[in-house]
Amino acid sequence: MSTPAEVPAGLPAAPEFVEPLQEWHRLHVRMLVVRPLNEGVAMLVPILVLLFTGNGEKWRLIASGATVAAILAFSYLIWRTTRYRITDDQVELHTGLLTRKQLAVPRDRIRTVDLTSKPGHRIFGLSAVRIGTGQQDVPGTDGLTLDAVTQEEAERLRLLLLQKGVAPWTAQAAEGEHAEPVPLPESEVISQLDLKWLKFAPLSLSGLVAIGALFGVLSNYADDLGLHPVRDLWEWLFENPSLALFAGFLVLLAVVGLVLSIPLYILQFWNYRLTREPDGTLRVQRGLLTTRSVSVEEQRLRGVDVQEPLLVRAGKGAKLAAVTTGLGSKGESNLLLPPAPLSVAHQVSRDVLKVGNDPTTLRLRKHPFAALRRSMFRHVLPWVVIAVGLAIWAPSWAWPIPMAILPFAALVGWDNYRSLGNALDERYLVTRNNSLVRSTVALQRTGIIGWRIQRSFFQRRSGLMTIGATTAAGAGIYHVTDVGESHGLALADEAVPDLLRPFLIDSTVDGQAERND
Repeated sequence: MSTPAEVPAGLPAAPEFVEPLQEWHRLHVRMLVVRPLNEGVAMLVPILVLLFTGNGEKWRLIASGATVAAILAFSYLIWRTTRYRITDDQVELHTGLLTRKQLAVPRDRIRTVDLTSKPGHRIFGLSAVRIGTGQQDVPGTDGLTLDAVTQEEAERLRLLLLQKGVAPWTAQAAEGEHAEPVPLPESEVISQLDLKWLKFAPLSLSGLVAIGALFGVLSNYADDLGLHPVRDLWEWLFENPSLALFAGFLVLLAVVGLVLSIPLYILQFWNYRLTREPDGTLRVQRGLLTTRSVSVEEQRLRGVDVQEPLLVRAGKGAKLAAVTTGLGSKGESNLLLPPAPLSVAHQVSRDVLKVGNDPTTLRLRKHPFAALRRSMFRHVLPWVVIAVGLAIWAPSWAWPIPMAILPFAALVGWDNYRSLGNALDERYLVTRNNSLVRSTVALQRTGIIGWRIQRSFFQRRSGLMTIGATTAAGAGIYHVTDVGESHGLALADEAVPDLLRPFLIDSTVDGQAERND
């Protein structure tokens, strides 16, 4: 065992070696107020129900106070037990009191950075930073979330985490250290909100969705109070059928949905702005009360999806979504353009993909007539079955309702067939499907990693198949539906040479052998 070296006379002793401390940081202390504020809004109705129902029992007041105290205590425990740090290689988050949770995200796998500020965050100048790495679109299932840091730190994190090979971040501590503000480089504006787009708000049916959500919430609270409005209304309608009442209800629903749709559009897309950042990312910012900023690396972009809901399409409008690794197809994280004129959607698509002509405007090849028979069968037959069932087991006034819907179902089936199509150019596979929400996807051929071929019993009898192009981006698979067998296989072979060809060669040899026999 070695002994310490003797120190020459007259020289001070060397300082004792200390292992360098790892820089762990807490979330901002203001989250102790922000989290109860955000949680309190969601718990406000149950608390009011406890306080103002019944006969003034003391336990209701105690339960309300205990609920508020539990929210405050929970917020403090989260703040106290949560730490995070950013190193050269990864982002780490440790949280939890009884059950410790440790998350680590390699920096080279970071695909998106989502900055979200709810009203409570905005009041105190904070923001939640969600770091995404895969295709999942639900917070908590992919990546990690820092809730909450200051808005300045959120912006610094966004710049840092989407740049590879950058020196470690020296975060400012939540107790009050203030770093010098980082000058932000200029951005290229691709698109921003035009108030003329508000005309598409009523066509998007967002007002009806809001009515349904509100009705569901109120029904749940009514059930807690011993009321059953849905059941009572349904029973009353069966006992007192009235076509005039039903028509009046539909008119009222349409008017309320129309009134709500415009403020909802403003809440979601106010200050919308799509920019190309100097760090090689596309950034979408939007929101009035809750602001959101989603940044995606351009090199992860695999294509675009022009979505045309039926009514929006009737108004010559569309919205645009990104097909990219790191963002799924659910929710609105992948949204590049809110409902806007179709010409604007094609322009944004060109600018995002950096091409001269938007591939989604290519002339599509129509699918065989057999695809029309299948489409009509799938859309009309269910309503016929429902009508027959109601005629047998329901009151006499019920079965005419699905029969009245039959002509509209047939129109949807015909339009669904008209929407089918596919095309191929030097860089993109283009496929279009559906009627109620027509989707035209331009997918990079280099992003296709496999093919999934499906042939149901009825498709085989009609000489059709559905070919799915699998990819690591967006929905994970994009279908060319009810395409002719020979054309579908040739399309797949041409889109990605050598991927499907060995199987085609085998089938060709077998077919030649059968013909020789």
